[in-house]
Amino acid sequence: MASHIFSAATILLVLCLPIYSADTPAIAPNSDPTYQQLRNLTLSGEAVSVTNFTLKRDAGRFNLRSGTLCFVTPVQGKVTGAVFSGDGNFVLDPPVDSERKSLKLLTKEDEFSENFTQAVLRFTDSTYDDIKKGGSPASAGCSPALLKDNQNTTRHKLKQNLEARILQDVLSPEPGGLFVAFIHGKRYDDKEIFEIDPDHGSDQVTFRTYDENKMGDWASFNISDGRTHGSIGRLMHIEHQQLDATFEKSGFLSGKATTDFVARRNGLRVLALDLFRPLRVQNVTANGQALAFIQEDKNDDGNFAVILPKALSAGEKFTITTTYSGKEAVSNEGAGNYFPVARHDWYPNSPGSAFGEYVLYDMTFRIPKGMKMAATGVLVSESNEGGQNVTVWKSENPQTVAGFSFGKFKEEEVKLTKPEYFIQSYANEASPDWVEGLKHGADGDFIPNVLERNSLIGGGALGSMSTVSLNKKALAEGEMAVQLYTDYFGPSLFKHMQITQQTACTFGQSWPELVWIPICYYFDTTVRHQLRLDYADHGYWKAVTAHEVAHQWWGHTVGFASSRDQWMSEGFSDMSAALYLTFVEKNPKKFIAFWNDERELLLERDAQGFRAIDVGPLTMGYRADNSRTGFNVTRRLIYPKGAYVLHMIRMMMFDRQTGDQNFKAAMQDFVKTYSGKAATTEDFKAMMEQHMTPEMDLDRNRRLDWFFNEYVYGTALPTYQVQYTFDKDASGEVLLGLKVTQSGVDDKFRMIVPIYLELADGRILNLGRVRMIGNATIDQKVPLKGLKDTPKRALVNYNDDVLASN
Repeated sequence: MASHIFSAATILLVLCLPIYSADTPAIAPNSDPTYQQLRNLTLSGEAVSVTNFTLKRDAGRFNLRSGTLCFVTPVQGKVTGAVFSGDGNFVLDPPVDSERKSLKLLTKEDEFSENFTQAVLRFTDSTYDDIKKGGSPASAGCSPALLKDNQNTTRHKLKQNLEARILQDVLSPEPGGLFVAFIHGKRYDDKEIFEIDPDHGSDQVTFRTYDENKMGDWASFNISDGRTHGSIGRLMHIEHQQLDATFEKSGFLSGKATTDFVARRNGLRVLALDLFRPLRVQNVTANGQALAFIQEDKNDDGNFAVILPKALSAGEKFTITTTYSGKEAVSNEGAGNYFPVARHDWYPNSPGSAFGEYVLYDMTFRIPKGMKMAATGVLVSESNEGGQNVTVWKSENPQTVAGFSFGKFKEEEVKLTKPEYFIQSYANEASPDWVEGLKHGADGDFIPNVLERNSLIGGGALGSMSTVSLNKKALAEGEMAVQLYTDYFGPSLFKHMQITQQTACTFGQSWPELVWIPICYYFDTTVRHQLRLDYADHGYWKAVTAHEVAHQWWGHTVGFASSRDQWMSEGFSDMSAALYLTFVEKNPKKFIAFWNDERELLLERDAQGFRAIDVGPLTMGYRADNSRTGFNVTRRLIYPKGAYVLHMIRMMMFDRQTGDQNFKAAMQDFVKTYSGKAATTEDFKAMMEQHMTPEMDLDRNRRLDWFFNEYVYGTALPTYQVQYTFDKDASGEVLLGLKVTQSGVDDKFRMIVPIYLELADGRILNLGRVRMIGNATIDQKVPLKGLKDTPKRALVNYNDDVLASN
């Protein structure tokens, strides 16, 4: 989902003029007078009437047929909002074909056109001047209730500090570009937001609804109104973080972060950072000076803002130190089990960077004595000081994120020489409270929602739920995965990895050199069956470790530039897990079963009636999730379809003499080129074009547009049927009569379709490939020279070489 003002928790650091002496105590939060003016904004009494006035903002067009616009009170000489009452219409025409199709899917209409009688506009662009030019002074006032209601909505329902974002442009000497319209629609929903924020790295334009029963993004795309690249995108880049964190036995965190950053644009006055909202800031300093800051209640719009000496110019560097603390970032799950709730925002971090920003980290952790710490980076030192275990960590290379895991761990380890890699695996000595609750028949207070009491078959006794016994299994799987992925993709950025058990049951996660594996993975198969965790699991438990280890390559060695490119991280990790299963299981049927499971995820209809493959292309990413299509539809799209895309490329590059050599060369080149960098979908496409085989060049132009337009930027899904006969010629050799039909696609669709034979002895032979265009049938006679025994059958797409409906 796009990380706009109203969809991501942020910290805001505000740069302004006052300078304080080094011994000045911390300044009370929210006391900045300019911020307070914005926070307590009212209507000024200035108003204009409009008739047939059009206000165009990027791909959105507001047609104000008649009505009155009342402006808010100026702050620092800038008017930042207006309230509209009258007869209006909003038309949205996204410049991207996939976004137009998304709107049509959700509205069942060819054009998105919404009527409204009320709207609230907030802006820092030229909207005030544009409206005044298009209207005439009006004496009629507007009710202040609409503005007040909007303020309550942003603060208490959307829980985003719009005033802090507006402050960013009010204090900056550079022109602002923010535009947000809260539309009380009459046709689709009465709670709609159209937003343009040039400070976002991607998808600066969004349209979404925030009704409880109709929530999520309907469209999002990059600014298309001709603004120069230098005026849009992220405001800053963090270069280095010095983090010092102390954890009490309860899980309470006390932290200190020294953040070195560089401005990317002129006039930087407000710096947005992510911080877990229950973590409360005590003070922020720079050069020994205490800085005023903003931080509202953690349950409302709990963003944070700090006033610094001046506006920064592009390329200018600055350092801030933030001291903070709080509960809830880490949960004490009992018996030495700790669950890090805040994964990427336990320290002030760059917002919306996903895994495309690379930062150097130095970290010091203090945990209760007797605990063991695992963390991103390399362990520099470990000591016991009083009642604390103290570890110091340093990143091997710039990394995408920093994290930790600690508890009463049992450790296993292995040192590889080819590749040079040190792997450690940690499992907790004792079970967390919720597991003990299951074992001893507790009420369910300790039991996660995913494990309802009635999931126990017949209420029978559970088998072993110790995780230590399977710690060596996790280590072995990590070892084999690292060796395999290095062979296929080349070396990662790292030479060290820690695999740790986490108390969450149904998901894993991977940070640089740190992998969290769900506790239920460590349960034996009997326990998972008793808990019904093996029901429709789509092979999850066999692939989870291999998938998370693969993220050391996909997401952390090679980052993704935006949410539009996240499909590569998740999809490539899923495909890597399929490779792992192929080499470990050594059973072709297990390989085929994996791809059948992936296809099932794509083709099953969810509770809302949608198939993931129909909702949109891979590049829509998580923004495809909404209440209409379902909030899990993207998970069922980018993982399996992203995996299929890479699998299809592998199969097209496969050669009967050299095997996967073409594919390995392409992927190793990709990893080497983008190691420690953020790659885009087009970067990947260009690399595959450099390594494509002549057979893949269907358009005779050394480009893979045909493939990417169908499967990455499109939603194509062909169907194949095969008919065959086997005869013998006069010499006794077998003659194959082959008829293959491709259907369910448009006339431009083209594909290389693999043909296989099942021989008389049961072996599967790759006979070759045929090129097919559109809805078509090929009918050929193929002599099978050297083959005396008649094959059992001819097959199409035996290895799921092509993502198809069958």
